[in-house]
Amino acid sequence: MLWIKSLHIIFMVTWFAGLFYLPRLFVYHAMCEDIQGKERFKIMERKLYYGIMTPGAVLTIFFGTWLWLGYGYSGNWLYAKLVLVVVLISYHYYCGKFVAAFKTDSNRYGHIFYRWFNELPVLILFAVVFLVVIKPDL
Repeated sequence: MLWIKSLHIIFMVTWFAGLFYLPRLFVYHAMCEDIQGKERFKIMERKLYYGIMTPGAVLTIFFGTWLWLGYGYSGNWLYAKLVLVVVLISYHYYCGKFVAAFKTDSNRYGHIFYRWFNELPVLILFAVVFLVVIKPDL
């Protein structure tokens, strides 16, 4: 079980690295005014989203599900965590929508929106870690 838990944590860290960095790229991309810079951001965003974040998300969910179903984790703390995971999956999905919008030069938001958008995964990370470590009886 410790191997599965370790892999779950490793891929969660990978996923969160992308969830923290991609919106920061959106901030800089939204501020960028030269064509060459915008094209560079498009490449970086695509590679981060499809090459790092999405595999990290899929493997995090895979190993998390294995822990949950294979080793009998349960409790209200787990259900609260699963709700937050669904929120993260939605956030991930919206990051993909923003990657697509930047790709076609149809982004509608400015850098301030993306600065605020960037804060949500930080709050979720705090909540998830507290839930998993403390396991409060909700």
